Amino acid sequence: MWGINSGCFQSGSDLWNCVESLVTSLSLNLTCSDGVRLLNGSSRCSGRLQVKTNPSDQTWSSVCEADLDLQDAQVVCRELGCGAPSVLQGALYGDVQTPRRSPEFQCGGHESALLDCRSSGSARSSCSPGKAAGLTCSGRRGAAASTALLFTLTPSSHSSLCSEFPETRLVGENSRCAGSLQIRRSGVWKPALIFPWTLEKAALFCSHLHCGSAVSADMTRSVNSTFTVIISDNCFQSGSDFMKCSYFNEHNASITLTCSDSVRLLNGSSRCSGRLQVKTNPSDQTWSSVCEADMDLQDAQVVCRELGCGAPSVLQGALYGDVQTPRWSPEFQCGGHESALLDCRSSGSARSSCSPGKAAGLTCSGRRGAAASTALLFTLTPSSLSSLRSGFPEIRLVGENSRCAGSLQIRRSGVWRPTFIQWWSLEKAAVFCSHLRCGSAVSADRTRSVNSTLTVGITDDCFNSGSDFMKCSFFDEHDSSSNLTCSDLLLHPVLSVSSSSSILGVSEAQQQGLQVVWGSTFTISCSIQPQYPGGSFQLTFTSSNTSYNSTQPAVNHSAHFLFPDAEPAHRGNYSCVYHLHVFGHDFWSESHLLSLSVSDPTAVVVRWVVVPLSLLLVQGALWLYFK
Repeated sequence: MWGINSGCFQSGSDLWNCVESLVTSLSLNLTCSDGVRLLNGSSRCSGRLQVKTNPSDQTWSSVCEADLDLQDAQVVCRELGCGAPSVLQGALYGDVQTPRRSPEFQCGGHESALLDCRSSGSARSSCSPGKAAGLTCSGRRGAAASTALLFTLTPSSHSSLCSEFPETRLVGENSRCAGSLQIRRSGVWKPALIFPWTLEKAALFCSHLHCGSAVSADMTRSVNSTFTVIISDNCFQSGSDFMKCSYFNEHNASITLTCSDSVRLLNGSSRCSGRLQVKTNPSDQTWSSVCEADMDLQDAQVVCRELGCGAPSVLQGALYGDVQTPRWSPEFQCGGHESALLDCRSSGSARSSCSPGKAAGLTCSGRRGAAASTALLFTLTPSSLSSLRSGFPEIRLVGENSRCAGSLQIRRSGVWRPTFIQWWSLEKAAVFCSHLRCGSAVSADRTRSVNSTLTVGITDDCFNSGSDFMKCSFFDEHDSSSNLTCSDLLLHPVLSVSSSSSILGVSEAQQQGLQVVWGSTFTISCSIQPQYPGGSFQLTFTSSNTSYNSTQPAVNHSAHFLFPDAEPAHRGNYSCVYHLHVFGHDFWSESHLLSLSVSDPTAVVVRWVVVPLSLLLVQGALWLYFK
């Protein structure tokens, strides 16, 4: 069955780039209105009214305002699945040139379709300009509102969940802020399972447990199944009741999370940015903001590491809002290597307040666009800049003979896991090829295994500008994985030269001054490290006045091009191009250029015979003179 991504409905989309083959028991049904339609409106429930006047040739005609009344409009809105009519007015949604042709409808208001109504029998051929009926049915506002409730999860909706939050705890670790999530139902603690399980959802539980920010969200599997509380995705929508959207089921997987129990970032655009707070009194769960003057680069490095984010990029007062004094925190004296801020040495004393606008705001790398503001704190190295690319996870391709082809895996919580990407396409594969420095994407497909396994799922939102991969990825059970092949599949071939002349000792690493003797025999060899069998080598030659190519099949991953008689025409630049057809596509890879010159044998005699003999004679003459 074909699945159609929502991106297919954007202007200019290519249907074949946003559909995929799915195995599912679901199918879509739809019902169209074949007798009436509304054009040029702001929604499907508004526009200029047209009726089909000739089904045989699919002719549609606009309706004159004088031929419609309230009962007729009620029938049209009902037929289109909209609410009651609210506006009926001529030329409200544009006018059309005469003639128009439609009968005068005489509906009672109870009919299910306009063409079921009685009509005058005769039809006018035209009506006055500006009188083509425009109709607006109510119901659009309500439909849009319900759609937003289904698909939009805002920060304000997070807080609304707390009133219905279940009794939760984390078990299995030495901290109450880390471990396997359990929920109390009917007086019994049960393991919990949430699909999809993301850092964003984990943050809700960390906040509810007064454990700061979410650092990791993982999933574990046991040998035997047990009764588990399953929490559906609907539980995380505004106004949801956890008791109504969770249920019991047998499962062998459970979810784990780790919270930062000592620091947190508030009011930021991602989990890796915000106003810094530290827990100053664990007994009553008191958090205090930190004064900017009490933080330096080493302190910021520790905070970012503790929260599972990248290197710090911005540290600035009131960057994410300010709070009223007093603030209370010691001056931290971290070395930069500590795993938690409270592991650092501190001044011992604490200030009760600091100047307004000085509450420390911190941004750690890990989200797209963080590099743009790094100058506020310090200059990042090129390696640091690359780590900021969309908060990109650690990835690799496995299962093939090239690092640029195979099944996509992502490292989460120190473990490499297969990856399943919704609406997997060449466009998305190109993002991973680019990140791996493997060129462009050539193919993107999926493989299905017999058994399901714990998989990192990546949602469509991850590919939007500014997305944090850690927030929009999740753990799930799946029997499919994403595969891709990039254009830089092949290694680069190596070019070398050998000659019958004893003068020459050449390799590709010595490209300057390579010479063969005029009239000697030399061979140019092309070779490549074994990856795939077969293929061919093309030797390309260019000079100031000519160029040519010669091709040989690859034998044992190499080919040898013989030149029996070197001459000046062979002077120029040579390169090897390796061609291979694999995975249903043609690939090629080119060596570095090798510059070759042909020397005059007379010059060789002078250099290797006359010059040494002359030196010998001079030395003999000097010896006789002094003797």
